Amino acid sequence: VVLKNWFQRSGHTWPGDEERRFTEALSQEDVDTLVESGELTKRGGQWAMGWSQWQGFNEGIFAIRYALKTLSDMGFHNIALRKAAGFGMATSEYMLRHNATTMWESWWRSEDLYSRNHPMLGAMAEWMSSSAAGVSHYPTSTGGRKILFWPRFPKSATTLEYASATQGTIKGDYSIAWRFDDLPTDKTQFTSAVVKVQVRFVVPPGGEGVFRPPLFPSSKITATLRQATIIPNLVQAKSIARRECQGRRKARLGFSYSWEYDRVKEKWYKYENGKAIGTPCKSYLFHSSLHGTKWGKEVDITSTLSQRTDVPMAPGFYEVILTNWPLEKEVEGTGRIGNLPEYYRSNDLGPYCKDSSTFEWDINDGT
Repeated sequence: VVLKNWFQRSGHTWPGDEERRFTEALSQEDVDTLVESGELTKRGGQWAMGWSQWQGFNEGIFAIRYALKTLSDMGFHNIALRKAAGFGMATSEYMLRHNATTMWESWWRSEDLYSRNHPMLGAMAEWMSSSAAGVSHYPTSTGGRKILFWPRFPKSATTLEYASATQGTIKGDYSIAWRFDDLPTDKTQFTSAVVKVQVRFVVPPGGEGVFRPPLFPSSKITATLRQATIIPNLVQAKSIARRECQGRRKARLGFSYSWEYDRVKEKWYKYENGKAIGTPCKSYLFHSSLHGTKWGKEVDITSTLSQRTDVPMAPGFYEVILTNWPLEKEVEGTGRIGNLPEYYRSNDLGPYCKDSSTFEWDINDGT
């Protein structure tokens, strides 16, 4: 039922107590701004955060975890990304703009249920490292003995340009980082350019890794793999990258404003001041101190990856280059995740169902 509602959903907005208290204490100027951006919509005579009503999180404790994972695993990663990167009530953006330092009890409209330090619905954090970045425990292993590197890329670079994560285990740290290279300076081309994707990952001594390729959107893509002949000083690169990131955070290069409450005027207002929270920092695996890495011979793995064959990885520092990667516009639907006719009114059964004679896609099967 949950997954069905990501593609086809009827109904209207229903503002909750906390959302209503917030919108009622906004100035007319801020209301106008939020209406123009699409964040606020009106149901009857009452304002509601209509965009996040459909784009934010409204699932329960188990559904958030498995809905995001299933969407990313089954070829609808762009939908999961849009959900996680949304704005307004029921998104991480809303929490962070209200200066949250821990996750709240609920993503959705509060009926006086909120604790401000209660991450029971925080499964998005796991999804960020395992799907958006691409490092997680291998499904059939335990104790970090084997790690899966499976990066998923958005269709458009306007959604996400790079991601990275590290998974600690008893064997050591497994790290991955990917980025779109050769992006055009004109961001309007982020939905149509042909670029290169660079992926780097580390398997620690005594560890075992598996690289699972993302779905290829084009037959023109080529893939090469190379391994460092001598492991560079990754500890130093991580230390320098961390210091540089701390410097960026001190410069407050994150969110440009936060919501503050004026107790005298009894109004919420935008406090226009840069924040450390939300400051983007790139992975140490791409730090300039690693430019001198001695790489071994490049191996063409295009055939292996295009057939979606897992590649076992021994301990080492690796780089995969995917060339001729086409960017394209994300599926938009009719303005809310609950109505995506591109998916439920299509003969396209998804990227993992090639034989249409053995499976009949019916959105109502989800009930």
